Amino acid sequence: MTDTPAAEAADPDTAEPARTRLPVTPRLARFLVLLAVFICAACGLVYELALVAIGSYLLGDTITQASVVLSVMVFAMGVGSLLSKRYQARPALAFAVIEGLLSLVGGLSILLLYGSFAWLSASAYQPTLVLLAFVIGMLIGVEIPLLMTLIQRIRKQDASEAVADLFAADYVGGLIGGLAFPFLLLPLLGLPKGALMVGALNAVIGMAVVLWLFRSELTRLAYVGLTVGLVVIVAVLGLAFYYAERFEVDARQAMYRDPIVHADRSEYQEIVVTQSLDGVDTRLFLNGDLQFSTLDEYRYHEALIHPAMAGPREDVLILGGGDGLALREILRYDDVESATLVDLDPAVVELAREDPVIRDLNDDSLRDSRVDVVNTDAFQWLRDNAEDFDVVIADLPDGTDVGTSKLYTVEFYSLIGQAMTGDSRLVVQAGSPFFAPDAYWGVRHSLVEAGIDVTPYNVDVPTFGNWGFYLGTLNGAPELRVPEDAPELRYLDQPLLEAARVFPMDRREEDVQESTMMHPRVIGYHQDRQAWRGY
Repeated sequence: MTDTPAAEAADPDTAEPARTRLPVTPRLARFLVLLAVFICAACGLVYELALVAIGSYLLGDTITQASVVLSVMVFAMGVGSLLSKRYQARPALAFAVIEGLLSLVGGLSILLLYGSFAWLSASAYQPTLVLLAFVIGMLIGVEIPLLMTLIQRIRKQDASEAVADLFAADYVGGLIGGLAFPFLLLPLLGLPKGALMVGALNAVIGMAVVLWLFRSELTRLAYVGLTVGLVVIVAVLGLAFYYAERFEVDARQAMYRDPIVHADRSEYQEIVVTQSLDGVDTRLFLNGDLQFSTLDEYRYHEALIHPAMAGPREDVLILGGGDGLALREILRYDDVESATLVDLDPAVVELAREDPVIRDLNDDSLRDSRVDVVNTDAFQWLRDNAEDFDVVIADLPDGTDVGTSKLYTVEFYSLIGQAMTGDSRLVVQAGSPFFAPDAYWGVRHSLVEAGIDVTPYNVDVPTFGNWGFYLGTLNGAPELRVPEDAPELRYLDQPLLEAARVFPMDRREEDVQESTMMHPRVIGYHQDRQAWRGY
């Protein structure tokens, strides 16, 4: 009897699927399925963008993070499409289960990644990212073939028309998800809560459509199981949403040695201030990178500022330096008439202007009447600038990613050159000659290619390690000297500056090239940090 056609018809794995009995008209049912496609596609793209964003926040390398996430997810979608063949006999049940898993994994993905980075190690982050990107991509890949089967079960339709409708809804949903992520979810909810909210929406829409429209295809056990599963998934995501802020606080604290006294996520970066229990050491971190420690910041800022002030200094331009510490050293010279500070993030400037500890450290420099603060991109500001300055200070974050690498290019230094005269002096913080020597010496080539003659020098800042700078002019390599009328300094003097020109043999210039907008070599030079090993 097992070989009879009747037996085959009774087997759901081999029989031709019958038309689904629907609670609504086929037209309305088809609309609801396409609406589910639209929403699920938007959710899927949000998961993808969220994985890229968290990688950029934690590691700062946007291109690498985007490349890893996109390539892994596209590959995984192909794998998922192949796997979907196994579930075509019961597409409604399979789709509901897939959406439940996708909403759970996608919604929790940011908390999982943040937790792995905080409590395991930075080296554990990348494998976790790849695994999550693969799982999410694979689940998304299973969706479309199953949805295609469900649409055709609703109403007989030419395959090409069904595919066109399906992909139209999918692509428009992707557009909405892509726009909602930066303009709605991030500003209103933040990254962890935004992903959790999207996960809950994904579960409710994806599973509810199946439970209602295709309940005639589900056994009683499957229907009850999916209903309970939906409730559990929404409860888990809701509980995670409730505790997300507490989780983020605990995870953030795990990444820092001292207690966090201030934490904020601005439009551009995560801002964290820590303070030791004895109150002696206050530190500012931007996206996890140390900006200063009160224990030794004076070493860095004296070395950065005072050699550049040994000449005309009435009008000073500071690019970066939103903490006001470089500005503090500049304003110690009474003949400085104006200081223009260009810093991208107003949240950093506001913190340095209002926080009592940082205000005391920077001597309230940001409230000085001679100071004009401009919150904008330094590259764009220089393009529009028509003024000349006696001193230009480039106190900018290292060029480790696309956003910051342009600040270490020939083009950027050429724009600085246009803001200088023959008597002007430029100083550039150029990273560590010990930990990133190729990046440091590459900056020299970029400056020279832009027509700026430079003198390299390096000092030791215990919390940073060995750190390097370039002093430059348009008329030959400048002499390193402390101004005769310099205020009383704690660290820098003339003998130290003379010694600062000496670099050890194992950190002298090797075969490196300049960095440009089209060839941002500085990124690669920073990534090849062989000297960091063992530290």
